[in-house]
Amino acid sequence: MVGDFNLMRKPEDKNKPGGDVTKMFLFNEVVSALGVVELPLHGRKYMWTNKQASPLLERLDWFFTSQSWTNNFPGTFVSPLTMETSDHLPCLISVNTSIHKGRVFRFENYLMEHDHFMDIVQHGWSLPTYQMDADKHITAKFKNLRRVIKAWEAHLSSLKANIANVKLLLSFLGILEEFRDVSFMEWNFKSLLEQKLVSLLR
Repeated sequence: MVGDFNLMRKPEDKNKPGGDVTKMFLFNEVVSALGVVELPLHGRKYMWTNKQASPLLERLDWFFTSQSWTNNFPGTFVSPLTMETSDHLPCLISVNTSIHKGRVFRFENYLMEHDHFMDIVQHGWSLPTYQMDADKHITAKFKNLRRVIKAWEAHLSSLKANIANVKLLLSFLGILEEFRDVSFMEWNFKSLLEQKLVSLLR
């Protein structure tokens, strides 16, 4: 069970005094009655912000699973991602298994806007495959094309690095907010970073 329950489990799930203790007690009673296990969140305390200069931070999102799941997959954990436009912190649930998983190639639409895109496609498609069977021939051509586009994209621009750097700064400022109020300049800087991230992602 994953989601925004809009409830806290303890007073420490809020960075400022307050909170309905009765609701916390009832929420914990339900969790206990269902016999579910909370998945640990690594790296952050709070997952929601009102995005003010002196922010209210709360833990409202929760991740639960069954005891049998944790027995079979004890390496399951939750890690925070970068808060981009939402007031909730997105998270990634990771399940460690021994099953081998190949690397996934994701085609980026912005590549088609590049002046040399069609030249790269033509080059990749025209590479020899040495396959006589029609099915294997077309499959090999797509593999060649994927390999060529992947290599070209790696040397094309620093877009992915720029996105990663902006996300890293936003994560740092988010963690900083858990320990103290950010200054006015830091708050403005964070707002500019959020706008920059949206632009880069677009």
